[in-house]
Amino acid sequence: MDEQRPADPGSSSAARAPLPSRAGQAATAQPPVEVQRAAPGISVRGLEAYYGDNHAIKDVSIEYAANRVTAMIGPSGCGKSTVLRCLNRMHEEIPKARAEGKVLLDDADIYAPGVDVVAVRRAIGMVFQKPNPFPTMSIFDNVAAGLKLNGVKGVDLKERVEESLRGAGLWEEVKDRLDRPGIGLSGGQQQRLCIARTIAVQPAVILMDEPCSALDPIATLKVEELIEDLKARFTIIIVTHNMQQAARVADTTAFFLLGELIEHAPTEKVFTTPSDERTEQYVTGKFG
Repeated sequence: MDEQRPADPGSSSAARAPLPSRAGQAATAQPPVEVQRAAPGISVRGLEAYYGDNHAIKDVSIEYAANRVTAMIGPSGCGKSTVLRCLNRMHEEIPKARAEGKVLLDDADIYAPGVDVVAVRRAIGMVFQKPNPFPTMSIFDNVAAGLKLNGVKGVDLKERVEESLRGAGLWEEVKDRLDRPGIGLSGGQQQRLCIARTIAVQPAVILMDEPCSALDPIATLKVEELIEDLKARFTIIIVTHNMQQAARVADTTAFFLLGELIEHAPTEKVFTTPSDERTEQYVTGKFG
């Protein structure tokens, strides 16, 4: 059962910018989707996803609360990563894959006809399982890449890069070697660099697909502490196989099985008094 979405703190009509459509764009580039500190949530209604003839996601409806961390858990192949990719329309980049239903970023349906997918992915950023800094770029240029595409230059560019590296908890570790290759950082530092690159363009939502699976325990702890800090500015949705990690970082947890959403509730309830027997069996290690 999905939990009710709490009121969005600081919500106002001025805080919301609709996603631009391709058809209505002028010759000049559209400005980034602007968000205030209080980020919008995401409302999913009747989501269906396919890989060719394989019906992978079946009628999923879920509320991802604003400025909260939602963990998605479940056995391998249950559909949680597919749902995550549907939230910023990356699923359709896979050959023969398609999705149906509604995904509302606040009140704007990202699957509405004519919506600019580039604007969607600017508003809903993604951090992948394996750190993926641009291999030929410096630390500075890794963070600056998206900003440059949006026309940020000069002093503003330098300030935004520093702000993003500070936001990712990396500035003090790299401030004296910004011109060195990003790929030369440790695995944990690379992942925080990728997080800095994501937050630099000021998304509303950050999606994380098992962001700590390739990291050692110390690096994992730093990323988890960072997630706790970031939710003050962003709505965060994380896929994880690590039950302890979900319990540590998530405000709510959603359990998926065979392409269906089985239960979504406050994390403590999911792990201590779940409503569905299948959830109880999974979180206690009886299957999965």
